[in-house]
Order: sequence, then C-alpha cells, then structure tokens
Amino acid sequence: MSQRILILSWEYPPLIEGGLARHVRKLSEQLVARGHDVHVLTRGDESMLREEEMEGVLVHRVREPRRPRDLGEFVTWIEHMNVDMLAAGVELGDRFDFDLVHGHDWLVAVAGDHLANRFRCPLVVTIHATEYGRHQGWVGSHPQSHIHGVERWMANRAERLITCSHYMRGHVADIYDLEEERITVIPNGIDPLDLQPVDDLETLRGRFAGPQERLVLLVGRLVYEKGFQLALEALPGLIERLGHVRFLVAGSGTHEKELRAQAEQLGLMQHGTFLGWIGDDVLHSLYRISDLCVIPSIYEPFGLVALEAMASGCPCIVADTGGLREVVPNDDVGLRFRSRDPESLAVMVERVLTDDVLRERLVAEASEHVLSFDWADVARQTAELYAALGRAVV
Repeated sequence: MSQRILILSWEYPPLIEGGLARHVRKLSEQLVARGHDVHVLTRGDESMLREEEMEGVLVHRVREPRRPRDLGEFVTWIEHMNVDMLAAGVELGDRFDFDLVHGHDWLVAVAGDHLANRFRCPLVVTIHATEYGRHQGWVGSHPQSHIHGVERWMANRAERLITCSHYMRGHVADIYDLEEERITVIPNGIDPLDLQPVDDLETLRGRFAGPQERLVLLVGRLVYEKGFQLALEALPGLIERLGHVRFLVAGSGTHEKELRAQAEQLGLMQHGTFLGWIGDDVLHSLYRISDLCVIPSIYEPFGLVALEAMASGCPCIVADTGGLREVVPNDDVGLRFRSRDPESLAVMVERVLTDDVLRERLVAEASEHVLSFDWADVARQTAELYAALGRAVV
C-alpha cells in the first residue's frame, strides 16, 4: 500500500549536524525502495538547491542563516525556521496530497503540527532524545524549560510516537505522562557499506600510536551527557599500570574546553590527541585503526557509535545505561561497565586491552550482531506504522 509521506527534519545531507541527518536519509531512501513517495522538508543554505531528487527522495529546503551557538538564541532561530518550513509545506500541500506527516524531534514540532492539521492527516513523531534526559531532569529554567514544554506538547499531540529503544519508550512515557501503547519502538539501523575507510590505515595509525601501543577511541559530541570526563578520569591509572596506551578524542561540542582542561590537569596530553570535529570518512578509518572504542555516556537513548564500532571490527565497551543496554545486550558482543564509575570502566578497558582472545571473540560476535540492525527492516516497521494510521494513495 503506497503512501505519500512528508518528513520534516532540521538536518539532511549534505547538511549534517549529527546522527539525525543520517537516520532520516537512510529511512527515507528505504521507504522509497518499498514503493512509497517520500518528500523531506528540511533546511539548507545558499549553496544548496531548494528542491532536488536524491536517491529517489524529493528533498525540499528552506534557506536559513547559520545557526547560533547560544542556546537561547537557538530557540528563537528554531521558531523562525518553523515559520519558514510551514510556509514551504503549505506550498507543497498545494502541489501534492500527503497521507501522513512524520516529524523528527521538537525542532520541527510547530511546523509538523500545523501541516498535519492543514492536510487533515496523521502526525507521527520520532523522539530521538529529550531535553529532560540531556540535562538529567534540570529543565526548570529557560531555555530548557521551553524546549521541555514543546516536547511534552508534541508528544501528547502526535497520533503515534516512535522511539529507538525500549529504554526511551519508558523514559518518554514517564516524563510526558503517556500510555506506552502510544509509543512504538523501532531501533536505528546501520549499513556496514557506509562505514568504508578511505585513508591509508597504516599511515593514519602511525600518526597516533606506535606499533606496540594500544589505541583507545572516544568519539561523539563533546557534551556533558556523553560522559567523556569519566573516560579521561579512568585513563591515568590505566596508563600507569599498562603503559603503551594512547587515546583519541574525536568530536566537538560545548564541553570541549572543559575536557581539554581536565586532560591537561591529569597529565594526559602527552598520551593522546583531541582531533576536534571530523568527517565521516576519517571517523570510519579511526574505528579501523583503534584497538578499543569506549562509549561512557551518562544519557544515551540508543548508542549508534557502539554499532558503528562493532560494524567496523572495533571492540567496544559501553556504559550500562539507557539504550546502550539494548545495543550491547550481553558480553558476547561487547562489555558494559557501571555507569558513572571510572574505576569500573578502567577494569573493563584493562580486561580488553590485555586479552587478545577476548578481543577477537568480541569482534567476531559483534560482526554478526550488527546485522540485526538493518535499515530495510527499520523502513518495513515504519511503513507498517504508517499503514495503520494513514490512508492509501489512490
């Protein structure tokens, strides 16, 4: 049963802020492969076409100025973006009859609500993360209180919600006072073919570690809830006990300055490198040259980095929290440490770095495990949800 879907997202390749752009792209392309007519309404800049077809997906862009870094200004900027998306969506509604609107996170909530009302069709919302979770419940002050309020209204407004993990379903139901039956769990997918390295791996590894050294990778947005401060705290003791251990921090974010200062204070800068923001091609190569990837998150709705590491043949250790428990469900595919506990993390890192048999077993088992996170299956489950809510295109 073919449907015409309008998907709203504040980012879509080539404009990439984080994992959301990749998620929406892969989902959209797989929905097209299933025979659906998929339109994505997103933002762009002057260098991008206002409308183009990409892998069968019709992408429509509103041109927005560069986003501000200040969160208060960002909220105002998002409000303006929603006004522009609503105007563009109204024009699209004059050209196409949409069966369903699918919004991603609070960033497009206002436009999604108005367009679904105008088109008289269902509104589906995927909640990838919450402001409440990002700030460990501290949402009493602006702008966090505003964002939390929008998310609560959006969650109660939508006909159906999607979360990427069972953990997130319980979390969303709890903080927004919802029945869990209104929330469908559809995990993220991964395509190992998207993770191809492009660099000369031997030369690249030589930039960061010697032949006898072990290389530990930390990758993601450098924000408090990702827990990189816990990994840095664990490293000095590990280096003292094991020797020949180096680390890489790949990513940028609001916590970067504090993390660099922490590393300096702990005497770690001679043992590792902060790379800053890196593109996907370099990231995929880093997974291949590292001996271990650590995901020490305090709050983690899903854990895509863990999946990418496993799919790239890099063993991983994750915090025993949130959606990471579902991505790494047992110690056959990866190890878990007690969340927020640097000593527990250090024990697990030492275990993996000193046991070649364990590391090889983790890599082998994980390579099979990641195949269950298939984008075609994600699209199938999403399309089934659409079919239950929407109306078929005649």
